[in-house]
Amino acid sequence: MKPIGPKPRPRRFHQASWDEPVIFELSRPGQRGVLLPPVEAEIEREVGHPARELPGTLRRTTPPALPELSQNQVLRHYARLSQETLGVDLNPDIGQGTCTMKYSPKVNEQLARNPRLTELHPLQDEATVQGILEVMHRLEAMLGEISGMDRVTLQPGAGSAAIYANVCMIRACQAARGQGERDEVITTIFSHPSNAAAARVAGYRVITLYPDADGYPDLEALKAAVSPRTAGLLITNPEDTGIFNPRIAEFVRVVHEAGGLCSYDQANANGILGITRAREAGFDLCHFNLHKTFSTPHGCGGPGAGACGVTAELAPFLPVPTVECDDGRYRLDYERPQSIGKVRPFYGVTPNLLRAYAWIMSLGAAGLRRVAEIAVLNNNYLLHQVLQIRGVSAPYAAGKRRIEQVRYSWEQLARDTGVRSEDLEIRVADYGMHYWTSHHPFVVPEPMTLEPTESYSRADLDDYAAVLRQISDEAYSRPEVVTTAPHRSTVHRTRQESFDDPDQWAVTWRAYLRKTGQDRG
Repeated sequence: MKPIGPKPRPRRFHQASWDEPVIFELSRPGQRGVLLPPVEAEIEREVGHPARELPGTLRRTTPPALPELSQNQVLRHYARLSQETLGVDLNPDIGQGTCTMKYSPKVNEQLARNPRLTELHPLQDEATVQGILEVMHRLEAMLGEISGMDRVTLQPGAGSAAIYANVCMIRACQAARGQGERDEVITTIFSHPSNAAAARVAGYRVITLYPDADGYPDLEALKAAVSPRTAGLLITNPEDTGIFNPRIAEFVRVVHEAGGLCSYDQANANGILGITRAREAGFDLCHFNLHKTFSTPHGCGGPGAGACGVTAELAPFLPVPTVECDDGRYRLDYERPQSIGKVRPFYGVTPNLLRAYAWIMSLGAAGLRRVAEIAVLNNNYLLHQVLQIRGVSAPYAAGKRRIEQVRYSWEQLARDTGVRSEDLEIRVADYGMHYWTSHHPFVVPEPMTLEPTESYSRADLDDYAAVLRQISDEAYSRPEVVTTAPHRSTVHRTRQESFDDPDQWAVTWRAYLRKTGQDRG
């Protein structure tokens, strides 16, 4: 019997493809997954009928048109869909770019699914939820130590919500200073787009700074941009290029001298934990994405969890409620007259807060710094590997190392072969892996953003680089293989032009039926 030999690199992959209909198409009248017994009259007399207590304007006149399927049909449907999905438990998500996808320890999943947490209700009396309030209070203190800030709130539901909360606190603080007329916010093109978006939603005019020749935000452009109208600076550091701005404290000083406040977007904090802090750079506010840096699940954009840290001056404006501790008893404080109010229902995404707390507790201070060191090491090892592949480059900061990610460019490959970054994005899925281009607009031409984090081994990084090398070789030898992908995956190419045409959108199944003329009901 021959021994099993080494597998070729890149390894073979072929994803299950079921051509699975949406669940409404599988529906058949009369099918039932669970047969509910009728409510007996005496029970209804005793406990009442909730629906009949509602005003008539809130009661349906007809039952909802839910799909009707048997149990085994439901099981098959979702099992098939799961086989058509890639994720961190199946493949290294190195190509997820700025989303900082890392492994979430399964023991933390067990904690989050413990009935002692899952059966809590947000409207319970505070005396009955002292345990989770203590976890939240201690997590806030840990994040305060990690960032150097005086107070932290865990209420925002995600990073973008945390940015918006910070913008609202900037506005409230400026108004309290008698500077409510300040109506401009400054950000940079390689900061997360949520910074500009949140400021715009809050009513600010947004000024965007572009990089200098080395990829750093242009300090002279900042000096020209600040004015008596400057409310604040929203900046990511390291930026989405992976480049850390060594003059960040000077940026903060320039904005402070103009009367503005500074908010540090630390969604890219995975490479600086225990090494730098927002407070030492002079920031007034910061935010973390717990579903990125602190290893809680992303879940395809949710459920996220955000955290905002502020200095003592900004603390009165924190959203309500805050978690307070009085003589060992924990409570939610709503009596905060200068607060910006609530930024989400209840207090926060509790399961993710518990996961983040457990992750920090398991690592300790030294472990957090080790996370950053390994993330930076992994990123620079992958950078060395990728730059040996034909057709790719790493714009800006030539010859210098990056922090926890790199925004690469396939511009040379596109010129040589006609194969574009979006083509590689689809072809990578044929090898069972993920790939991300970048935020729009594509300031870096034909971009690819990779962020290996600390979760992946050297073998994982070698496997990912081998896939990119293989696809580059295909582009130069048989470009049609790349441009006609996918061949072994269930992903598909989307028509980009439809994104800007609301008439083509259909956000529900029934909206799709109406748009396609199939709705007969």
